[in-house]
Amino acid sequence: MIRLATLAWLLCLTAFFAVGGAAEFYVDPVHGDANNEGSALKPWQSLQSVFDKGRVESRQWEKLPYKDGAPLVPKNPGAPVRAGDTIYLRSGDYGALEIRGYYNPDFITIAAEKDHTPKFTKILIRSGARWKLQGLHVTPASDGSPKAGTLIDLESHGFHGPVHDIVVENCRAESVRDSSGWTIQDWNMRAWNGIQVDGKNMTIRGCTFRNVDFGISVTASDSLIERNSVENFAGDGLRGLGDNTTFQYNTVKNCYDVNQNHDDGFQSWSRGADGRVGRGEVRGIVLRGNTIINFEDPQQPFRGALQGIGCFDGMFVDWVVENNVVVTDHYHGITLSGARNCRIVNNTVLDRREGRPGPPWIRIGNHKSGTPSSGCIVRNNLTTALSVGKGVTADHNLIVKDPNAFFVEIATYDLRLKGGCEAIDAGNPELAPSQDVAETPRPQGERVDVGAYEYLPGTSP
Repeated sequence: MIRLATLAWLLCLTAFFAVGGAAEFYVDPVHGDANNEGSALKPWQSLQSVFDKGRVESRQWEKLPYKDGAPLVPKNPGAPVRAGDTIYLRSGDYGALEIRGYYNPDFITIAAEKDHTPKFTKILIRSGARWKLQGLHVTPASDGSPKAGTLIDLESHGFHGPVHDIVVENCRAESVRDSSGWTIQDWNMRAWNGIQVDGKNMTIRGCTFRNVDFGISVTASDSLIERNSVENFAGDGLRGLGDNTTFQYNTVKNCYDVNQNHDDGFQSWSRGADGRVGRGEVRGIVLRGNTIINFEDPQQPFRGALQGIGCFDGMFVDWVVENNVVVTDHYHGITLSGARNCRIVNNTVLDRREGRPGPPWIRIGNHKSGTPSSGCIVRNNLTTALSVGKGVTADHNLIVKDPNAFFVEIATYDLRLKGGCEAIDAGNPELAPSQDVAETPRPQGERVDVGAYEYLPGTSP
């Protein structure tokens, strides 16, 4: 009797914590039913209907249009899905998803169930907060329809309100799986943008964007864009227009020159209070450990001259640009036009091919208005050219005339330092990053090395 009573008590306690803690729900577009309870055994059929039927408890603005300082009030009180819960998605086609006006007090996660691949045609989160998207695949309908926008759109809206605190992790978004047969017209009509990120406190991590127009475009502030890949793109790989955002350890490669856009691996510009370009400031951007490669295959169609890190309409204030690898064939390897208190330290910039345009430089110059840059440092860089003016301290930089004297294997983009090259122990430790692009601690020798890679003594390629 004691054992039965104890067992009953444990079952009651377990049930209590299952109800009181985070819950799990399931959606299966193949085997689910709209009238099910959303459990693993009785999943819902449509994720969009979960929202349309009011099954998510959240918060919304008391009234619209949104105004700063407006209070939040309950939305769908008593609904089954609540803050802290997870909605697991099973394999199948989910169509387009729109989440609008859900401001959660804590994160709600929408994730692919293990070994499942949920596929969406596009995802829009408009005016909301504290959502996590994990492991989703986004690709438009393959019916030959023309380009229609952005695959993943995290949107602030003047009427419905801002977006903030969204996490997108380990997702894959692509216009098509294979663009190798695309014509110029295909690139201009069928390539969607990868992701647009508005708002504040946004995180985009570990995602892949392939065969897109623009890759990752960020107007958000105070955000983190890390360990993503943009592969095969026709516009800009990365854009960062908001303050205090970090772009780190991203890979951008294979640019297709198919229109009049001035393609950049990373681009930024300011806007003034009147909205005019070049009249304001972009503050506190960190570019760390990113790799930008114009093209991998010399036979790639529609190759063009890619600007590496091109920022031409400052002012750019308090930026840190460190440990980036830029391989391109344009003058602009890393360029800030109009900078204040910025530093460009321990980067590697390499020319992809001989001839014009190029060789790519590291440059801090005046604003287009003529306002000089000031308080900037260019240090410990390994580059094919250098161009700095007044207001810039430049020291311990090396110009690469013979790449084979510095790098392990240029053809495969193995830009680690060769043993014995003059970049080893040739850097200035002041303001040097504590680790290199491969996250190897600095220094490994007597002093820090020049360039994005720190040489590891006693190792061979």
